[in-house]
Amino acid sequence: MADADEQARFPGFDVTKPSIARTYDYLLGGKDNFAVDRAFGDKFIHDLPGSNQIALDNRGALIRAIGELVTTAGIRQFVDLGSGLPTADNVHQVAQRFAPEAKVVYVDNDPIVLAHGRAILAENDNTAVIQADLREPKTIVENPETQRLIDFTEPVAVIFSATLHHVNDDEDPAGLVRFWHDRIVAGSHVFISHFRSENDPRSEELQHLLQGSLGRGRWRTDDEIRALFGEGFTLQPPGLVPAALWRHPDPEDLTDYQRLIAAALAIKN
Repeated sequence: MADADEQARFPGFDVTKPSIARTYDYLLGGKDNFAVDRAFGDKFIHDLPGSNQIALDNRGALIRAIGELVTTAGIRQFVDLGSGLPTADNVHQVAQRFAPEAKVVYVDNDPIVLAHGRAILAENDNTAVIQADLREPKTIVENPETQRLIDFTEPVAVIFSATLHHVNDDEDPAGLVRFWHDRIVAGSHVFISHFRSENDPRSEELQHLLQGSLGRGRWRTDDEIRALFGEGFTLQPPGLVPAALWRHPDPEDLTDYQRLIAAALAIKN
């Protein structure tokens, strides 16, 4: 339910419908969300206890991936598609911690992400936030900020962190990955984290919740997630695994919910 005070304080923003970016921010402990987002997030926290660990595990895998891309693969350019709201240890913070010259373009279609992100990154010349839809990749490549920061003749890391599961089958998520494959050079990387179905009741329940509230949210099997990479990529060790286990130095026994999001990193051949 919309908060009247929020509507008055944020004219131009739709505070009546939950946002993926703002709900994710809430689940990560952030403060850039509305009452409607918190109410939606509470369905995961209270009605499906333990399911919010999915968001935390996803963030952990992303942080480890960025660190290794900079320190091991030598990547200095990142395009983060569906980046969401800035929280602790964003892509640019992790990358620039190891390589201050690293450049990052954040992409999201939520206008509050654009407003908030630009305010935070105003003094960081190597980072930009653009408002665009990852389902329209051509507009992202052609955006002046992308053109300013990203040199597509050099290796790039394209990040699909918990985004492709919000692209329904009829929107051709594999085609989006293929678009980027065709525009990045050999040695570039693609990172994908994705809701993972084991054809179990929990993933079906979560998918029903997201589809009913947002109209999108698709749990895919391991084979379906691997197929998103298509040809021309080689998965890097340890392949596609639950996010909590992806290059984790001290993996523990997983809860049932922790098995429901997976991560993988691939290099373009």
